[in-house]
Formats: sequence, C-alpha cells, structure tokens
Amino acid sequence: MSEADEEIREIKKEIIESRGLIIKTNNLVNSLSADVKSIAKRQAGYERRSIWNSSVAYVLFTALIFLGLKLAMDARIREFESEQSDLQRQARELRQELADETRRAEQRGRAESEAGRFYDLIRRQKRREVVDSYDGVRRQQLSRAEAAFFRDTVDQFRLDLSVAAYQQGLDLMRTGRFAEAAEKFEESVGLQDQGSHIPAVKYNLALALRRLGRQSEAMVLAQAVVEQNTDRELQDDAMWLYGQCAEELGRIDEARNALRTMLRRWPRSSYAQDARRHLGELNMQALRGHRDQEP
Repeated sequence: MSEADEEIREIKKEIIESRGLIIKTNNLVNSLSADVKSIAKRQAGYERRSIWNSSVAYVLFTALIFLGLKLAMDARIREFESEQSDLQRQARELRQELADETRRAEQRGRAESEAGRFYDLIRRQKRREVVDSYDGVRRQQLSRAEAAFFRDTVDQFRLDLSVAAYQQGLDLMRTGRFAEAAEKFEESVGLQDQGSHIPAVKYNLALALRRLGRQSEAMVLAQAVVEQNTDRELQDDAMWLYGQCAEELGRIDEARNALRTMLRRWPRSSYAQDARRHLGELNMQALRGHRDQEP
C-alpha cells in the first residue's frame, strides 16, 4: 500500500511538475508570441518606412532626373536659339550684301554707259558739252583712273573755253559792243577763275563795266587785279583805272589816294607822267572845293 501511495505521490508530483512545465512553456510561448508580434510590428514599421523612403528617394531621383533633363533641354534650346539668331543675322547680312552688290553693279553699269558717252564727247572735242555734262558724270561710280582722266580733261577744256571767251570779249571790245564783251569776260571767269589769263580778263571786264557806267563794279575788279600777283604788269594799269572810276563817281579823295599809291609803288609806270599831272589837277580841285565850303 505504501508503495502504491508512493507511486501515486510520484505521479501527482510529476503531474504537478508537468503542469508547471506546461504553464511555464505556455508563458514562454506567450512571451515568444508577444516578442514575435512586436518584432513583426517593428518589421512592418521598418518596411513601411523603407517603402516610404524608397518612394521619396524614387520621387526625388525622378525629380532630379527631370530637372536635369529640363536644364539640359533649356541649355540646348538656348543654344539652338543662339545659332538660329546667328544664322538669321548672317542671312540678313548676306541679303544686304547681295542688295548692295546688285546696286553697285547697276550703278557701275550706268557709270560705264555714262563714261562711254562722255568719252565720246571728249574724243569729238565737244568742249562745251563736256563741261556742261561733267557734273552729272562725276557723280557716277567711276574708277579712279576714269575720274582722274575726266577731271584733267574737263579742266583743260574749261581753260580752253575760258581763253576762247576772253578772246571773243576782246574782239567785242574792239567793236564797241561793251555789254556783250562784259558777258564774255564774265563767262571766261566763271569757266576758269584760276588761270594765268584771269587777271587780264578781270581788267578788261572792269574796262567794259566802266564804259557801261558801272564804275562801282569796275572798281572792285580793278582792286582785285591790283592785289593779285599772277600778272604784275597789270597792277599799275588797274590802279590807274581804279582812280578814274573813283573820280567819275565823285570820290575825289579816293581817286587822289589811288594816284598817290600808283606813283609810290610804280614810279616808272607808263601812266606816271599823266598821274602826276592829273593828281595836281585833283589837288587843285579839292582845294577849290574846300574854299567854296568856307563861310
């Protein structure tokens, strides 16, 4: 009986130990389950954070890619626009150059035509027509050689026409046609005012104007002849003429001064003897005039 009891006690003891072990195991299982759940939650949170971070990183990466692409595209577009602007500018310059070249070609064509016509006049010695049409020809697009040749030729023709007009004026003076002679002398000066014959032209023009009763104009021309140095032999003649015109205008003092100047500067002039005699007459005339003015 005692053995059976002992076995029963052992069995109870084992049952109690088993129950404790079961309870402990259950507790451990529950604890393990709680740990597993906690780990699962943390893992789920980590996975969520990882997914979110990955999404954010993907979005940022994608945004950076698009930003980079946009910047690259903008730079490329600006480059294309710059190239397009350069090409348009070059196209405008080329069109302008083409237009200029076309215009120059047209002008050169007109110039060649005008130069040919003008040269034909020169070849035929049409001096008057050459001189009259020169202003229009020189505005054309001539070469340097053409311009120099035409200029020299026209200068020579002007001189020839000026001398011819001067000779015609002298012929008219000899026949007493002073108005026509004055026109020819003026034409001569207008054609060539720097020639060696111009002092003589101006002197004869002054003579013609004096005969026409235009002493004031004659005095201006006579003074110009006195002041020039191209033909010094005419200076005393011009001063004598100046004095005559002044006397005829009633400007006695001016006439006396002109005669004194002539005698001082050209004492051996062919007019010297007449000038001394006439100066005495003018002095007497001036003296009488002063006496008549006295009360």
